[in-house]
Amino acid sequence: MEITKMSKRNSQASKSAARDRLRLERERQAKRDKAKRQGIVAGSVVVVLAIAGGIGYAVVQNNQPTKWEDAASAKVVTPANTSGKNGTTVLIGDSKSDNVVHLYEDPRCPACAQFEQTVGETVNKGMEDGDYKLSFTIGTFLDDRLTGEGSKNALSALGAALNVSPEAFLEYKTALYSTKYHPEETTDELAKDSYLIKVANTVDALKNNKKFQDAVKKGTYDPWAMKMSKSFDTAKDVDSTPTIKINDKKITNPSAVADWETALKDAGVTK
Repeated sequence: MEITKMSKRNSQASKSAARDRLRLERERQAKRDKAKRQGIVAGSVVVVLAIAGGIGYAVVQNNQPTKWEDAASAKVVTPANTSGKNGTTVLIGDSKSDNVVHLYEDPRCPACAQFEQTVGETVNKGMEDGDYKLSFTIGTFLDDRLTGEGSKNALSALGAALNVSPEAFLEYKTALYSTKYHPEETTDELAKDSYLIKVANTVDALKNNKKFQDAVKKGTYDPWAMKMSKSFDTAKDVDSTPTIKINDKKITNPSAVADWETALKDAGVTK
């Protein structure tokens, strides 16, 4: 009988101890779960803050003006051999006549390159012979259409060449449009100062010309390029490049020297 009572007491004590162990284990597990949840929440807050910080930085960076937006509002340094407001009038030649051939071009334009390669030499000779003066308005709209900044950078370099001399400007423009150096319009090779200087080294007046090279590298004529580009954008009856006007009358773009000579004759420009 004594043995039975002892067994019952031992059994009850064992059950009580088991319940206590289970309770303590549940409490410990609850504490671990709570700590885990707190860790997850803290980690999530860190991630959210990091993302928010990254987005905030990106927004700030995206709202920063670009080099060319800064140039558009910067003080303009006009190249020598220009005239008019902000130096956007480029008129070359000593013709005693009132005849003016006005070319509207974009440095990345393949049709402009084709025109230069086909008729450019003849056009320049007519100016040199005194048949007319040459006027230039150069745009950069292809940078927006194709993305990049090659047109703007090349235009700034052309300003640096014009500052050297009108002849350097014409020779440099010819070189940039040449079959050897004019890049595909879908590339942005002209955005590289090193490439612009490489092409310039084929022009005697610009070869190893430190003043010219410094102007290209420092972007001295970037603000001028932006003003010139704006002048192109607001030009009357100009919606493509090249656009050619003789005495302010738009003509069909010539595809050969004979076409150019006919256009001059029709405009009353004679030797």
